[in-house]
Parts: sequence; C-alpha cells; structure tokens
Amino acid sequence: MVKKVVILGPESTGKSTLCKQLAVHYNTVWVEEYAREYLLQNGTSYTFENLLDIAKGQVNREQSAFDKATADTSAVDNGQWANKSKIDNLACRQVGLKPAIFIDTNMYVMKVWCEFVFDKCHHWILNRIAEREYDLYLFCNIDLPWVKDELREYPDLLSRQKLYRHYKDILINQNVPWVDISGSYEERLEKAIAGLSRHIGMQGT
Repeated sequence: MVKKVVILGPESTGKSTLCKQLAVHYNTVWVEEYAREYLLQNGTSYTFENLLDIAKGQVNREQSAFDKATADTSAVDNGQWANKSKIDNLACRQVGLKPAIFIDTNMYVMKVWCEFVFDKCHHWILNRIAEREYDLYLFCNIDLPWVKDELREYPDLLSRQKLYRHYKDILINQNVPWVDISGSYEERLEKAIAGLSRHIGMQGT
C-alpha cells in the first residue's frame, strides 16, 4: 500500500523544500501545493469562496497522484519525479521500502487558512478532513527565517506563532502520528527521515 505523508505548517517553514529533499532521498514523487499555482494564475487577492476552489484543487491533485501511485508506483504524473528515475516495486520490496507520496499541505492547511483569515471554515473542507486518511504528518516549525515572496502574508513573529499553535493543536487532537521538524534544512531532513523510519518503516534508497 502506498503511504501518504503530509508536510504541513505555516508559510515559509521549508515545506516544499523538504518535500523535494524527501522525494530525492526515497526516489519517489511529491504532490505540489495547489494554492500557489491558483493564486499565481488568478491573483493574490482572494475570497472565502476562492479557498474552497483551492481546497478542491488540492484534493483532486492529491487523489490523482495517489490513484496513479497505487496502480503503478512508477507513473505518478501529478507529482514531480525526483532524479527523473522510476520506482521498481520488486526492488522496493527487496530492501523493505514502502513506496510513498509526499504531499505539500492538505485540508488541515485549508482549515487553518479559512479560520485564520475569515474566522470560519467550509463544511466541504471539514468533511474531507473527516474522510481522508494519512500515514504520517511532518510538522514544520517556524524557526527558519521568513522569506518574502509574492504570495506570503505573515512576516511578523506573532502571526507565525499563532499559526504554529493552531496547527499544533490540530495535530495533538488527531490520531495520525506526527513529527515536529525543526532546525536547519539539513537537520529538518534528518529528522524527517528518522520519523519516517520510526513511524512507517521507510528505508532510504
């Protein structure tokens, strides 16, 4: 069974970087955040309804990647190939590797986003949270410096701390194992690899 590992946390905490690093390390694929693509195409000013569109796009992208990975772990088109190479299922079994997809954000991110900005959340998002299953969360800490880009909104430490606590409260009150990811980019990768080995038995390539 293909494992689903979600990388989440406030903005500018190295989520996409960690996804890429893990995809390289495990020679697998990762699913990009749909919100970035959506906002770059449609403008950075958004409404509550826009967040529902983003949520649906994220779920569609994730599900497409998971379905394809389940059918054939060498052909996942909605993620990105690491090193442009393919996963060999037999080789994976021989070394004890459990194929996985790494997902850059999920509906918990959309819930936090809706509630933080609009003080409410779409029922559709809450329903997806209730029904979708994952194997591990990698929770990115706010100890990296905030890096400005055209989509990021919260450079101030107070907002970052509030968002971090919001995510942590969610993770504490759900049943999927999670790992706090902090430190430098290299340390974050090491902690993620250790967590993946400990919680779902993944071995590197």
